[in-house]
Amino acid sequence: MVEKGDIIDVELLGVETGGVEFKEVVMFNDGEKAQVGAPYVKDVVVKGEVLGEVKAPKLISFKYKRRKNYHRKKGHRQNHCRVKITDLVKS
Repeated sequence: MVEKGDIIDVELLGVETGGVEFKEVVMFNDGEKAQVGAPYVKDVVVKGEVLGEVKAPKLISFKYKRRKNYHRKKGHRQNHCRVKITDLVKS
């Protein structure tokens, strides 16, 4: 659930900076009535502004085999796109 002014992290969008629109909205609540899509709500657009790229927290993967002197440790940090929600439009 997002509101106007929220800052969220999403998967990379391929956009450096500027505006972005999300047309596939699953649920919309205007304060009086909630609409749930099947699978998406029609005529609802969420507009946002791309603030830049950020990295998620590091995930550690560790595996070993007992009594075999086998240890492997891997780390991974996913890149995300930080978006500020500017408007929720229902037409």
